[in-house]
Amino acid sequence: MKKGNVQDFYFRKAKAEAYPARSVYKLKEAQARFRLLFRGAKVLDLGCFPGSWLKYASEVVGPRGLVIGVDLKPVTKVQANNIKTLQEDITILEPQDLLAMAGGPFDVVLSDMAPNTIGHKTTDHLRQIALARRAFELAKEVLIPTGALFVKVFEGQEFPDLLREVKETFYRVKVFKPKSSRSESRETYIFAQKRR
Repeated sequence: MKKGNVQDFYFRKAKAEAYPARSVYKLKEAQARFRLLFRGAKVLDLGCFPGSWLKYASEVVGPRGLVIGVDLKPVTKVQANNIKTLQEDITILEPQDLLAMAGGPFDVVLSDMAPNTIGHKTTDHLRQIALARRAFELAKEVLIPTGALFVKVFEGQEFPDLLREVKETFYRVKVFKPKSSRSESRETYIFAQKRR
C-alpha cells in the first residue's frame, strides 16, 4: 500500500471501529507482539488524548481492570466504568497521586505523548525525548516490579542515551516500530518489562 493509502486505511478503520484516532493500531500491534495488557490489569495511559489507547486498554483489561488516563486536554469521547481521567501536566504530576488514584501500583504504563512540533527536527526530538524520559521516570515510581512500559520516542541524538537508561533499569527491552506508523515518521516505541 502507498503511504497515503495506509494512512487513509487506518483512519477509516478507526472511524468504523469507533476509536477516536488511528493511533490505536500501534497499541494493538504492540499487544499482539508483547501481550503487555491483560484482564484485571491496572494501566496508566500518559498523553491519553483523544482516548483511543484508553478505550482499547479498557476493553482488554475488562471490568475488573482499571485504566487511568492523563492529558493536558480533557478526554470526553471515551467513557467506561473502568476508566478514570485526569486533566493534568505530567511534568508536575506526583507519583503518589497516581498511586492513590489507582489504589496501588500499576501493571502497565503507556505513553504515546508527543510535543506540539514546530518542524525543527532537533527541537522536536529534544522535546519529545523529555516527555519520554518523564514517562520512564514515572514508570520507575508507579510500576509493580514485573510491570511493563510502552513509550513513544522520536529517534535522534538523545535516543541512544534514553535506551541505555531503560536497559539499565529493565531486564526485557525491545525497540518496536509499528506497521501503522507513518513510514517517514521518526517515531518508534520502547517496550520494557521487569525492573532490575
